[in-house]
Amino acid sequence: MLKRWIGPFVAIGFFLTGICYAHTPLCSCYDNADGTITCEGGFSDGSSAAGVQMRVQDKKDNVLIKGKMDEDSEYTFDKPSMDYTVIFYAGEGHEIEVNGSEITE
Repeated sequence: MLKRWIGPFVAIGFFLTGICYAHTPLCSCYDNADGTITCEGGFSDGSSAAGVQMRVQDKKDNVLIKGKMDEDSEYTFDKPSMDYTVIFYAGEGHEIEVNGSEITE
């Protein structure tokens, strides 16, 4: 009878292990008041966002600027003169969009 329950327990264990290692992306941006914007990123488990892809896009999704988070998990770029959105892209399911109108000093 015990053998009948081992499979479900193993499956539940793998599921719970995945939850323990899950991490949520975090990204916030602010206006430096000098014509540049800085975004800081990371993950809810405390891991670094160094190397995470960053894009700045216009309303039509045209890429205006692209780069990566530096070793301090920061990305600074020149503030576009038009409406824009900042995209933090750390892979499928780990993407954050920050509307430029929400970025303040």
